[in-house]
Amino acid sequence: MRHAILSGLFILRPLPLALRLFFYPFAVLLGLLAIGVAIAVIVLVLAYPKLPSLEVLTDYRPKIPLRVYTADGYLIGEFGEERRAVVRFDEVPQVMKDALLSAEDDRFYQHHGVDYKGIARAASANILGGRLSQGASTITQQVARNFFLTNERTFLRKLYEALLAYKIESNFSKDQIFELYINQIYLGQRAYGFAAAAQIYFGKSLQDITIAEAAMLAGLPKAPSLYNPVVNPARARQRQQYVLRRMLQLGDITAEQYQAALEEPLVIKRELAEFPVHAEFAAEMARQLAADQFPDDVYSRGMKVYTTLLKSEQEAAYLALRKGVMDYDRRHGYRGAESFLNIDDIKDDQDEALDEALQDVHDADNLVPAVVLSASASELQAYRKGGEMVTLTGETLKFAAKMLDNKAPPSKRLRRGAVIRLLKDDKGSWQISQLPEVESAFVSLSPQDGAIRALIGGFDFNRNKFNHVTQAWRQPGSSFKPFIYSAALEKGYGPGSVIDDSPLIIPADETGSRVWEPRNYDGKYEGPMTMRTALAKSKNLVSVRLLQSIDPHYAQDYARRFGFDAERHPPYLTMALGAGSVTPWQMVAAYAVFANGGYKLNPYIVREIKDENGQLLAQAASIRVGDEALRVIDPRNAFLMDLMLRDVTIYGTAARASATLKRRDLAGKTGTTNEYVDAWFCGYQMTVAGCAWIGFDQPRKLGSGETGGTAALPIWIGYMQRALKDIPTQLPTQPNGLTAFGEGRERNYVYTENMGAIPEEEEATEPPPPADLSQPPSD
Repeated sequence: MRHAILSGLFILRPLPLALRLFFYPFAVLLGLLAIGVAIAVIVLVLAYPKLPSLEVLTDYRPKIPLRVYTADGYLIGEFGEERRAVVRFDEVPQVMKDALLSAEDDRFYQHHGVDYKGIARAASANILGGRLSQGASTITQQVARNFFLTNERTFLRKLYEALLAYKIESNFSKDQIFELYINQIYLGQRAYGFAAAAQIYFGKSLQDITIAEAAMLAGLPKAPSLYNPVVNPARARQRQQYVLRRMLQLGDITAEQYQAALEEPLVIKRELAEFPVHAEFAAEMARQLAADQFPDDVYSRGMKVYTTLLKSEQEAAYLALRKGVMDYDRRHGYRGAESFLNIDDIKDDQDEALDEALQDVHDADNLVPAVVLSASASELQAYRKGGEMVTLTGETLKFAAKMLDNKAPPSKRLRRGAVIRLLKDDKGSWQISQLPEVESAFVSLSPQDGAIRALIGGFDFNRNKFNHVTQAWRQPGSSFKPFIYSAALEKGYGPGSVIDDSPLIIPADETGSRVWEPRNYDGKYEGPMTMRTALAKSKNLVSVRLLQSIDPHYAQDYARRFGFDAERHPPYLTMALGAGSVTPWQMVAAYAVFANGGYKLNPYIVREIKDENGQLLAQAASIRVGDEALRVIDPRNAFLMDLMLRDVTIYGTAARASATLKRRDLAGKTGTTNEYVDAWFCGYQMTVAGCAWIGFDQPRKLGSGETGGTAALPIWIGYMQRALKDIPTQLPTQPNGLTAFGEGRERNYVYTENMGAIPEEEEATEPPPPADLSQPPSD
């Protein structure tokens, strides 16, 4: 019976040792896994509903900087903490997509937010390598981190990152996630998004980048500071090569494309502020105006400011001013080394350390910085910033010859370590140059509505941000004489009126200081001559006698009609020679009065401001000539002044203008102050007025012979060659109420009827207040 019972039962015996060694740990692991799954489910149930809303993604509004454009749509300035250009997914070139997926997430279109295969691969690589060399965050996880989380390395943050990645994948398509990623991620140099990075690092649009450039950009997300090609070119190159290998392995590029990309030299932009046209001073004026109008979020709303500048004319003004300044600087000799770098420890002339040493030497457009490696009287070798070795011999050393001599001052002598500037000549060959010490300004506008067409506030904005067009108060010299002559016309004088050009002694009570004996700039006196001839030859004694005749107080008040400040032009006879203070902004507006027939228009540089959606936020008032409320001088006065000012450019001190431009419809006046401290030329053709000035910030002598016709006029001519291209010759029509006597240049004119001119005893009618956008920003 007992046997029968025992035979029907299972008899439990202990498991073999080997089986137990396998089963027990497996059971523990299984239990732990179950507990982990349970915890994950609990966390998911509890944490998932508490994840942040994805509204910031569905209503994506990135911080877009304030951008400033020319009137014809060219970008000239960008202001904001984040430099960003938003692009759609379909605007991203395939090579950029491939490079990014190869570098960051090649299984992006297969996983659901978290890539477990990628995690396993990274873990294996890290274990085998003995360090954390690879990460496993997907593009979706990076989007979650960039928008919602911090970069701290904790388990809880990674958990939330994974949960957010799942949530994002559940609500957005892959292409939408990729688009968010390429626009939001930080890539160094204040660049957010790949479109901005392409422009900042390579100076081109995202659509135009090469395979090599795409690989360089795709290497940045891992560590923008570490792989920044500006700061760490060697590491950036290593990262780029890794991305190219991945692209080859994944079949995105061929072996030939891979090899070509490896060999392609990359030209990295090292200056942040580079745009299609140099208009830094104008862009800064526009920024100030926008900030004054919209102080809240002006640098993050994506506002667009459209100026009145014309790209082609702005370029012409920039090049003309640079050439004029460089020509002046070259006339006065080479001053020696700009500074010195310690390169004693650098033995290899191709060492990247040379570029690093030059890193803090700012570029100045075509004046390229270089460091001297060796120098003798017959040959100089230098390393140009960017990687080129330059050897100068013969004629290319002639300009700097004195500073190659052993007798040159040690602090200026060209030797190893000296920082110099290189400039390419018209034949494309390098020559030694230097940063000029002198400053300059140029501004032009339309006489018909006051719109600024070109504005250059100084030689180099990055070196000196002082805007000489609006902020530099300088003596105008003889360029102020036309306003004295215009006042004299209102007192009954005419172009044919004869005034004596002979020496004159002025007592102290008429000068405001001491006895004054004015002289002509050339030291010559020609006796009696017509006003017309006197202005063309810029005769100082005639101007003084004219002012003496009409009374300085009358002239001071009359000048207010043109926009000049009375307190800056004391009513003394020295005013006849431009001893007051003006800005180029004032001068170009004043000369425009003669150009447009007698109307005073307030210059303005911003035409309109729009929001990120293109909606108009602000617009300059539309004011044009023809409104008699804007008239400040009689049309006959404007006509006669134009007649005399044209003589200046045909027969007088600015005859070079008509000879060079081959036109006889130009009018203007040179200006040279005492001791050649300031040089001016202000002039116009009926469609455009312009004013050029040159001088030192700390006033000092420009040099003997550096008159307005020598130093400033070439800048004006250089600009007008472009501005007047294809513009037919135009001369003003003689207004009614004038009667002429005599022939040729001796012809005189008299007013024969009252044309409603402003009575001389009354103040000039002030123009109506301009729109807020029609004023330069405060200094």
